[in-house]
This record gives sequence, structure tokens and C-alpha cells, in this order.
Amino acid sequence: MARISPCKRGMPRLFPLFLCRVAASFPSPADDYIDRPLDLNELLIRHQAATFFVRARGDSMIGAGIHDGDLLVVDRAIQAASGHIVIAALDGDLTVKRVLRRGARLFLEAASTQYPLLEVNEETDFRVWGVVTHVIHSLKDVGI
Repeated sequence: MARISPCKRGMPRLFPLFLCRVAASFPSPADDYIDRPLDLNELLIRHQAATFFVRARGDSMIGAGIHDGDLLVVDRAIQAASGHIVIAALDGDLTVKRVLRRGARLFLEAASTQYPLLEVNEETDFRVWGVVTHVIHSLKDVGI
């Protein structure tokens, strides 16, 4: 079962945010200016009382940039729509999938061709727990 942590906002933890963007192609000279401090809660959480965190398990969403062990930021205040990645209870198990609506039919889609498209019908015990708004993962190659 997934580990779910509620969002609790205490004293803000502020980190320096540089004004310049980092080139992902050819490097350019860095600016020495720092913008205002960055509060990750402010950046990642829109609805504090409706936000929770959960760790992803498995590789079914790798094509959407969600890796095994990633921390997902989930907002329950956002109404899930076709195309959103959601945390859903499906027949008693939590899963992370993309919601797709095709006419009157509803599907849950993995972001890997190794997993089948799941149709949600009236026999399916299905409930959306929230919409995934951010994914946080470490760069495992650097030992983090």
C-alpha cells in the first residue's frame, strides 16, 4: 500500500532562487544575482488543506516522468479531467494513471506500452483521490 503524507505547513524553509535560468544546451555566463528566497511550499502547493504527498511504486508511469520512488504532490481540490494524471482507488488499490475520457467511456492509461489501458465501468470500484501536480525525484546516479 502506498505511503501517504498530509501536507503540513510550518515555518517556511526558504532557499535561494537565482534570477538566471540554467542552459540545458550550451553554457552561458551565470548572473550573480539572486531573486527573492524560494519557498518550495509556495511553489508546489496551491491548496494546502487539500494537498498530500505519496511515493510512486513501479514503472508504469515512466513515460510521464514518474519513476519508482518519486514523491508525488497531489491536490484533492482540483477536479480531475481527461488528460490529468491522478491518484485513484481502483478496486481497493491505489494507483497513479492518466485519466482519459472517450465519449461516455472512462479509461485509466499507464505511460508505458507494457501496461494495458484499463476501462472503468459500472462494475469497477473507482474513486479519484486527487490530481498529481508535481513530481519530485532525485538523480540516483549522483547517490542522492
